[in-house]
Amino acid sequence: MSLLHQLVPKALRVLDAERAHKLTIAGLKAGFWRLIPPSPDPILAVNIEGLTLTGPVGLAAGFDKNAEVPFAMSQFGFGWVECGTVTPLAQAGNPRPRMFRLAKDKAVINRLGFNNKGLEVFANNLTGQLNRKPVCPVGANIGANKNATDMIADYCTCMRKLWGLPAWFTINISSPNTPGLRDLQSAGVLAELLSRISDVREELTGSSASVPVFLKVAPDLDEQQIEDITKAALKFKLSGLIISNTTLARPDSLRSHYKSQSGGLSGQPLFTASTKILRLFRQASKGQIPLIGAGGISTVDQAWEKIIAGASAVQLYTSMVYQGPDIANKIQAGIADRLRAEGFSSIAEAVGIDQPV
Repeated sequence: MSLLHQLVPKALRVLDAERAHKLTIAGLKAGFWRLIPPSPDPILAVNIEGLTLTGPVGLAAGFDKNAEVPFAMSQFGFGWVECGTVTPLAQAGNPRPRMFRLAKDKAVINRLGFNNKGLEVFANNLTGQLNRKPVCPVGANIGANKNATDMIADYCTCMRKLWGLPAWFTINISSPNTPGLRDLQSAGVLAELLSRISDVREELTGSSASVPVFLKVAPDLDEQQIEDITKAALKFKLSGLIISNTTLARPDSLRSHYKSQSGGLSGQPLFTASTKILRLFRQASKGQIPLIGAGGISTVDQAWEKIIAGASAVQLYTSMVYQGPDIANKIQAGIADRLRAEGFSSIAEAVGIDQPV
């Protein structure tokens, strides 16, 4: 990566966080970054319920809400790229300002509220991007509109409309910025959601194998909720759980000016809590369902800690704000070195080694 490309993320941080993000997407669409993607290292290949990843480090949802630049992001070395969250109807989201950098804490607080251009635009964009042949799998993170009278129906609508395009779906029931959304994590409502999703999968799949479906959960869960979610995920044969989304908690360690803003906190302060929840899901599931670790990853050591705690793969976004998009390459190269140094021949051999089940 050129010096200019290294300086761009620093320059963008001078701007308001949301404006900087908008300019980044525009620059990627215009082809500002023209890269030769790194050759995949075979030791980093991951298979999750039939989904083959070129490497374990994925780009989390939130960066590319409208599926405008997954091809460009695949060139930076990510092993998988998740677009969204998309809702059936376009919506503006919450009033601005609604996104805040906590630079001293290497964190972000957002209360965006699923702002996106809706399913039609998302599907058209994703089709065009996939035609360009991204070098890694691309998935879709789906949600419900703020004013939906039947939130569960919104997820089913998204799946039906996008079926056949993304390499996987992520059911996002854990954003703290859509009223009532996290209520879908409660046992009874979650069972209804997953039952209806299961019916849609069966309806659309026919005799062919279904694409993987993941569930993205919050870090703000107690042990009973973790047990309930795990049982439901196993019952309805989900492909995996993404742990976790942003948190409503505000650690005492926060130092930045914006620390009291409302919304979901992501980045470094989330790492410890999200990893603790990951371990609890590993224990609850006894290793019977794949877990994806997200929340606060910015170093090789942190990605490795997620893996040995039970994550088959990881996702990041906020650390890219501070370190630039080459972070995926750096972390994946470090994981490959760690695997070889410790005598492993694959990621799968290292998953959960400090959490035996």
